Amino acid sequence: MSETAGEPAAVPLWRTSSYTYGGGNCVEAAPLGGRVAVRDSKQPDGTRLAFTPAAWREFTANVRRLR
Repeated sequence: MSETAGEPAAVPLWRTSSYTYGGGNCVEAAPLGGRVAVRDSKQPDGTRLAFTPAAWREFTANVRRLR
């Protein structure tokens, strides 16, 4: 995520699922600029994906149905 001219970059507040166990195999999500950013917890400076809030809600609803 980058800075825009004259504005500091937002610092995301990353959250990990309450279902995550100590193994470190998880993703983290954070609200960022009207989107939901997602990253690999093992590579916090690596590639991040960004979803619209609606797409993120749909994704998480589908994951809940799989449990």
